[in-house]
Amino acid sequence: MSLFPQALLVDGFAWPWVLVGIVLPIAMQLLPARSTQGSALKVPWTQRLQAIAMGAPGVGKAVRFPWLLLCAWMLLCLAAARPQRLGPEIAPAQAGRDLQLVLDLSASMGQEDMQLGGGAVDRLTAAKAVLSDFIDRRAGDRLGLIVFGDRAFALTPLTADRDSVRQQLNDTQLGLVGRSTALGDAMGLATKRLQAQPAKQRVVIVLTDGVSNSGILDPQRAAQIAHDAGVRIYTIAFGGDGQGVSLFGFQLPMGGGDEVDEDGLRKIAETTGGRFYRARDADELAGIYSQIDRLEPTRHAGLPLRPRIELYPWPLGMAIGIGLLALLLRGRRR
Repeated sequence: MSLFPQALLVDGFAWPWVLVGIVLPIAMQLLPARSTQGSALKVPWTQRLQAIAMGAPGVGKAVRFPWLLLCAWMLLCLAAARPQRLGPEIAPAQAGRDLQLVLDLSASMGQEDMQLGGGAVDRLTAAKAVLSDFIDRRAGDRLGLIVFGDRAFALTPLTADRDSVRQQLNDTQLGLVGRSTALGDAMGLATKRLQAQPAKQRVVIVLTDGVSNSGILDPQRAAQIAHDAGVRIYTIAFGGDGQGVSLFGFQLPMGGGDEVDEDGLRKIAETTGGRFYRARDADELAGIYSQIDRLEPTRHAGLPLRPRIELYPWPLGMAIGIGLLALLLRGRRR
């Protein structure tokens, strides 16, 4: 179907009351003529003006309302009423989430008690592989990356550029921010960065393998601050049941390591309305991130809308064209 026939399909008018103006010329023609007795103004061409007003044959027909000018007037009124047509349905996307990824870089993340691709790897390598896949699935969200050891540092601000977040994640190294575990400071930093954003969906995902033993802010206090700010925290306790290193495929225990604070991480998640997870290998960790991906869905289509398409240019253009035609015919008659 061509564009012109579509313009004739009008679903409504923005200002329908303007259409009353269409009948004004007809009403003026139907009104009784006023008497000209006792004219207040005397000019030499009074009789000629009276003849024009009365529509005498052959005199002044151009100033009366011919059918062309009447059509032009009706089209102008139609254009002024702003005819509109409903366009095709569209589903606008809803705003995505602001999501902070918080990763533990303490010394214990170097324990080689994970299996990835058939080989033994340390916890940080396994966490990077799973996190990279999670980042790939978060199209439409803004992601930020915070790492912590002795202190907490923001490697990337909240951004929709997932490639930059993934690159910063891949560049992280053990000991980059110290060997301890400042979990409370990391949660506080993540909450502070999310609190400054207008998004309603603020989520923090914390991955750690030890007990908070450094930093200024207590983790439970940080959890309460996050709750007051409307930030939901998911906590993941990552690592095997025992501390140790792998040598020629055999796990050798090592003493002195801190066990994962499962109770503390569970309480943090409950305080903020999130969930606590325990991952003892890379497969379990991947499954946990898949669950979080379902619990915190990415951007999805909103309610379908039908935009209104303005059609006034069509009657306006035709009115101008008819008006020019009337002027042309008037000039030829003269």
